[in-house]
Amino acid sequence: MANAKAKGKTTAKKKLVIVESPSKAKTIGKFLGSSYKVIASVGHVRDLPKSRLGIVLPEEADTEKGTEAFDPQYINIRGKGDVIKELKKEAQKASKIYLATDPDREGEAISWHLAFLLGIDIHEECRVVFNEITKKAVKEAMANPRAIDLNLVDAQQARRVLDRLVGYQISPLLWEKISRGLSAGRVQSAALRIICDRERKIRAFVPEEYWTITAQFKKGEKFESKFFEYKGEKPVIHNKSECDFILSELEKGEFAVESVEEKERNRNPVPPFTTSSLQQDAANKLNFTTKRTMRVAQQLYEGLEIKGRGTVGLVSYIRTDSVRLSAEARAMAKDFIISNMGEKYYGGTFFANKKKEVQDAHEAIRPSYVEITPDEIKNQVTAEQYNLYRLIWKRFVASQMAGAVIKSVKAVIANGDYKFRATGSKVIFDGFLRVYSSLKDVEEDKLLPDLEIGEKLTAQSVEGEQNFTQPPSRYTEATLVKELEDKEIGRPSTYAPIVGTLSDRKYIKKEKKYLVPTDLGFTVTEMMGEYFREIVDVDFTAEMERKLDEIEETGCSWKNVIVDYYETLSSELERARTEISKTSVEPEFTGENCELCGKPLVKKHGRFGDFIACSGYPECKYTKNIVQGTGVKCPVCGGDIIARKSKRGKTFFGCSNYPECKQAYWNKPVNEKCPECGSLLVEKKTKNSKYACSNSECGFKK
Repeated sequence: MANAKAKGKTTAKKKLVIVESPSKAKTIGKFLGSSYKVIASVGHVRDLPKSRLGIVLPEEADTEKGTEAFDPQYINIRGKGDVIKELKKEAQKASKIYLATDPDREGEAISWHLAFLLGIDIHEECRVVFNEITKKAVKEAMANPRAIDLNLVDAQQARRVLDRLVGYQISPLLWEKISRGLSAGRVQSAALRIICDRERKIRAFVPEEYWTITAQFKKGEKFESKFFEYKGEKPVIHNKSECDFILSELEKGEFAVESVEEKERNRNPVPPFTTSSLQQDAANKLNFTTKRTMRVAQQLYEGLEIKGRGTVGLVSYIRTDSVRLSAEARAMAKDFIISNMGEKYYGGTFFANKKKEVQDAHEAIRPSYVEITPDEIKNQVTAEQYNLYRLIWKRFVASQMAGAVIKSVKAVIANGDYKFRATGSKVIFDGFLRVYSSLKDVEEDKLLPDLEIGEKLTAQSVEGEQNFTQPPSRYTEATLVKELEDKEIGRPSTYAPIVGTLSDRKYIKKEKKYLVPTDLGFTVTEMMGEYFREIVDVDFTAEMERKLDEIEETGCSWKNVIVDYYETLSSELERARTEISKTSVEPEFTGENCELCGKPLVKKHGRFGDFIACSGYPECKYTKNIVQGTGVKCPVCGGDIIARKSKRGKTFFGCSNYPECKQAYWNKPVNEKCPECGSLLVEKKTKNSKYACSNSECGFKK
């Protein structure tokens, strides 16, 4: 009987939840319990084919065969066969399927593709979205599923198709006319144009000489004042002789305080982070690249193990252009500020977006739980996770604090018709500056001594200083992101990859932290500017972004937007194919000659990075790798350990005497031996260590 009962027993079907990443699945699975199965699609499962355009062009459309102009021809992504098989297997066993991909256009499109693969009706209430991965937010989302938002899907499709039309039709032209491996892109090309335009202004800039005069005084403490007015006008001192004349005039007269003006001004708190402002602040304060910022922010969003709390999604969704905070988030901040700093520090500022934003469905980036302070997680997460969380946490808390009150003093000190200005300021109530301030705030916190009108002052020194006008600054990643945002080019999810793409294509290079266009970048921009004016035109690109946003906002036909764009693109393509002559890029000579034929060697870049080749190619096919040393000697034969590339393009570190010596490491070795086994240590950063023993059987970490 017992066996019969066991055979007749059926296991209750579980509800299936599909997310994008395994780490996100792990976090959500802990919140939902045993009646749910949470698995990951590991990103997109269907996309346009890489080997061809994958878009039905107007001349290829055939209504009898069921194809219309600009239909995307999606395929299952190569390498995702096992993932798709697993998804279908679990879907068949599930009592209900929920699609819990990210709450943006890209996430909506992934859910739409999953619905297609799994046979889910797109009108079924299967879509769940949450702005933060907390138990409460996830449970509420699961209780309120909705249908897939086809406006969001269409907005993503329009961008994908548009970018494919530009990239896959202009890029081959660049390959043919300039060099293989080049690419063009709708946002990428406009960004490169901005960088190149700035560089042209810098190169064309002619510095002009000017002089400034500063007087130093002392009344208790030293303070300085700057010459700013002569007979009611702003002075311009062109050269040393003019400066010397003014200094001689000042020696004849005497200084006296003409006016003193004291004011109290309120300095309002800054809004919480959007994606772009987070990228900018992380670049300025943490020296993070945009790519690094988004990688670490994603980790904070998807969840980390925190002692006593389990796996916790520490921040809200990280791709947003909204500064809005939910009522719940504002109440959370209010309680924390009053409890920990007192009621006078609470401001409760309501931040609204300056313009209507399609991403306003999301909040600003903020901590999921304000009570989880940066100090609590400091020793439980990596240094970069801690630093970025601290930045987000402080900015959020500061946004809801009271404004700072600053006392400022401005004094005008006259010497005849020559007037000097001295300024000072003092924070008399720090408000939000208690949590979130900058070096500038500290430097400005200094008042002038008490000065009375008519008081005579003796200058300790009056000096002139030669200056030259400066060219505009080159862009950094942070300032480029701000420029793109100000010009409404691209969207939060596109900012991070842009610099990486331009660098990979050798269109730009980094000098310290500045972005400098290469000769190749100028060549591509000039050709694009001549033959594809609309594609690289900043205003045109911004207008197209607005039209793409309208698809999401109003549900207008995405294909109509594509039609308008394609008419411009196709006419420019036709002209370019007939008019562009082969353009040669000036080779970068190494100063060495080929071992085989004696011709000069040049630096080239290929699929797996830069290499050295003979300038006589294709007659001479001599090549060699560019050696990047580590300064570490091989422990086996004494050769140099150098960076190498595997067949798949992955960097590893091996002996320069290969193939005679095959000593190799996946992690970069350092000039230090393991104290336990004597093997070399390698760089292997973890939460609690920076180096590890290269001997896998040892386990030593430092």
